[in-house]
Amino acid sequence: MQPLDQLIKQKLSEHLDNLEKMMNSDFMAIISPLIYGIDNLLRMAIELNHSKRNSLTIILDTPGGIVEVAERMVNTIRFHYKEVIFIVPDRAMSAGTVFVMSGDRIMMDYFSCLGPIDPQIEKEGKLVPALSYLNQFNRLNEKAKEGNLTTAEYALLSKLDLGELHQFEQARELSIDLLRKWLSTYKFKNWTKTETSGAPVTTQTKEKRAKEIADVLSDNEKWHSHGRGINMETLRKELKLKIDDIGENPVFSSKVKDYFELLRNYMIRNSIYSFVHTKECF
Repeated sequence: MQPLDQLIKQKLSEHLDNLEKMMNSDFMAIISPLIYGIDNLLRMAIELNHSKRNSLTIILDTPGGIVEVAERMVNTIRFHYKEVIFIVPDRAMSAGTVFVMSGDRIMMDYFSCLGPIDPQIEKEGKLVPALSYLNQFNRLNEKAKEGNLTTAEYALLSKLDLGELHQFEQARELSIDLLRKWLSTYKFKNWTKTETSGAPVTTQTKEKRAKEIADVLSDNEKWHSHGRGINMETLRKELKLKIDDIGENPVFSSKVKDYFELLRNYMIRNSIYSFVHTKECF
């Protein structure tokens, strides 16, 4: 290991140690697409920590990925920790948004964003957004019923694989189901009374509210783009989601930024594409 790398490793560990003391929580950073392999890195990182607290805070930065990978990661995390907090200093898109919704708390600032829950499927070695394919198929199918298909559109429709389309539909339904389950189980676990009327919150109330959020986040026509960022203000006002603003604590916010930027710059300098970091795992 180069001396500079050793110095950066030491500094990153110091940052994490300070953050853990401030939050009384174990800390982990995940900067990666949610693809096969990252789930194994997460498991290794957790199992290397032999002095676990009850809480884990995850600093997450991801463009999204495969929702089945997110599910496996959540199952691993919840096996070891009772409370999970997500900090999103930059972005957690698509399957990353579904992943974040498994947390007891979500922390962002004005710059952070989540995204529409448009799951991605591996196709010819690339990740492609499922909802875009489904929307295109539905649009062409409607035009075919009306007899308005052009020759080019007919050729495009004939190339769509029905097996793949079914796989896309299943990925969409899985994303929605997981988001609904995780929101009602974890994010809403301490929600006991409605803010407007003060009425008791039942399990059915939580599940209904979670479904409403899932339906909005999976509405591709509303967001128009797979990569559309949904900021903290929109999540709070339109989706009525409780998001903790990191910016309200300038000291903590500064320490998170210092750590996150140092780790991300280290990854860029060393051409590292995917990374899980804890004090015990580097």
